[in-house]
Amino acid sequence: MAARAYWQGNIRLALVSIPVEVFAAVKSGASISFRQIHEPSGKPISYEKVVSGIGPIDTDEIVKGYEISKGNYVLLDDDEIEAVRIESKKTLDLVQFVEAAEIDPLYFEKPYYVVPADDLAEEAFVVLREALRAAGKVALGQLSVRGHEKLVALKPCGKGILMETLRYGDEVRQGQSFFKGIADAKPDKGLIDLANSLIDQRTAPFDASEFHDRYVDALKKLVEKKARAKGKKVLEDVEEPAAAHGGNVIDLMAALKKSVGDSGAKKAAPAKKAAARKKAAASKPRARKQA
Repeated sequence: MAARAYWQGNIRLALVSIPVEVFAAVKSGASISFRQIHEPSGKPISYEKVVSGIGPIDTDEIVKGYEISKGNYVLLDDDEIEAVRIESKKTLDLVQFVEAAEIDPLYFEKPYYVVPADDLAEEAFVVLREALRAAGKVALGQLSVRGHEKLVALKPCGKGILMETLRYGDEVRQGQSFFKGIADAKPDKGLIDLANSLIDQRTAPFDASEFHDRYVDALKKLVEKKARAKGKKVLEDVEEPAAAHGGNVIDLMAALKKSVGDSGAKKAAPAKKAAARKKAAASKPRARKQA
């Protein structure tokens, strides 16, 4: 099934407009969600709209409210909310360019792929992509979608362009308030050297396929098993991890040294096994051919 475009319109840079299509770069199919079920009947549970002290009410009696203080709400109806919605536009104006490193990763929210809408748009699209790549810059603009205005950043991505929605400044908590209690003292250089050795031993190219959500994998297996059992309960003993004893690790130096040694041994083990197999094969007498 072909992917559905999240947005279709024009990227505009000064007097140049580039027709594009925007597609979501991530999917949520890996997660598992549950419904609450009435076990005797096997039917899903629905919920009534109720008011404390009054009971069930009709949906046409419901309006939206914004809490301005504890228990006090400003009431807004749908027409009032609709009147202040941002008009959805089919143009994304690139209003500023910044160095990619200037944007803190905290602000990045969700990625999208941007592609030219047709063959005629491809030349201008490629020019924009390569200009951004040569300048090492990220383009900023505001995208109007479904009544909301999103801050977005565009940067080259292979043969295409990656658009990422950004959080606004008032959506991000500043870390200083959380980190202010951490002491300013510098650690011992020997500890840093050992930690660096451990980092070097475990450094490898990033490959997202090497990592899995083990909880989701286990849930999927459980669901498949119960489906094969036609809905019967599956009760299995779950082995609990042994409780840790001895509190915190006191000797950090010893712990780092052991970690470095263990990590090195794990990397060396496959090489030693391969060498042993090669040596054994070389010493093994060869069978003579029969005349």
